[in-house]
Amino acid sequence: MQRPLLPLIALVASLWLTGGHAADTPAKAQPALTVTVTTPVRGLLAEHLAANGNIAAWQEAGVGAEIGGLRIAQVLANVGDTVRKGQVLARFATDLVQGDVAQARAALQQAQAAVAEAQANAARARALAGSGAMSAQQIQQYVTAEQSATASVAAAQAALGTQLLRLKHTEVLAPDSGVISARLATVGAVVNAGAELFRMVRQGRLEWRAEVNASDLSRLRVGTRALITTTSGAQVQGKVRVLGPTVDVSTRNALVYVDLPSQPDLRAGLYASGEFLLGDKQALSLPLSSVVVRDGFPSVFELQGGDHVALRRVRTGQRVGDRIEITQGLAENARVVERGGTFLNDGDLVHVVTDSEQKQDQSNASQARTATKTK
Repeated sequence: MQRPLLPLIALVASLWLTGGHAADTPAKAQPALTVTVTTPVRGLLAEHLAANGNIAAWQEAGVGAEIGGLRIAQVLANVGDTVRKGQVLARFATDLVQGDVAQARAALQQAQAAVAEAQANAARARALAGSGAMSAQQIQQYVTAEQSATASVAAAQAALGTQLLRLKHTEVLAPDSGVISARLATVGAVVNAGAELFRMVRQGRLEWRAEVNASDLSRLRVGTRALITTTSGAQVQGKVRVLGPTVDVSTRNALVYVDLPSQPDLRAGLYASGEFLLGDKQALSLPLSSVVVRDGFPSVFELQGGDHVALRRVRTGQRVGDRIEITQGLAENARVVERGGTFLNDGDLVHVVTDSEQKQDQSNASQARTATKTK
């Protein structure tokens, strides 16, 4: 009576072990990843050219001593001071020069007295000419003495002018308006003529000296706008003033000089990165998350047949925000994996969902994890 039950039990066990299917039924392939897809977008893209370089003074003027051998009595400017053209920066002691001026004045007075006497003698000699009381040679001597005395007066006047000029140069004046960038003058120091006392940034103007590859110079013009960012995060806009006339033979880069506005965050010597704003252009772009790097090249995964992906190598351009330009290797109607390509391989099976479905799945998974932690 119990034997008929044995075949039934064996059949149930077999179905349970095989999941209700025949043992020789192949298992269905599982998707490697659930993904969302996107398509390239053609539109206006701001074109720019990235570059790096140093911020430097537009022109840096050296202010030196025009006379030598004098002691510095006063220093009236310091580093960082903003000065105007003609402002007194330092003064030398004037005692020695004042003495030289007094001596030159006395020599001029002496020469003027001598010329007065010489003119009187020459006048008398001319009056006696033809009377026989004085020879022609003697008359000529008096006339020559008059001319020599007149020349002595002119020399004395020139000597006085030189000493007055030295007295004027005991005040060191700013050659232009600007900002003092260095001070070498020290009270009490005796300096030689031509010794540098100050350095100044003329008119307070700064420039960005950007290094640009020679192949990109043709894309730039005088007046092209640039956005510069310093290491401190400060941003400022400038304009190209001039393109460097030469190219460095070792780096193949040229300098592009960009005028900068005066701002307290900018300092000569700062290193800054920036980009030249070249205008807008029509271009294809994808989200940054769509592009992955494989074998050192940018690539994307294009959807093939609805559920398989194929690896496509592309050429990228510039990055703007969260999008990147695609210049070559992808059709405009291509469907591309938007994110998660890092975990895919060429030919993988994927499950495609919309962005809203993926967000809902993520939300449900998050709620499930929260409920599990609560328990």
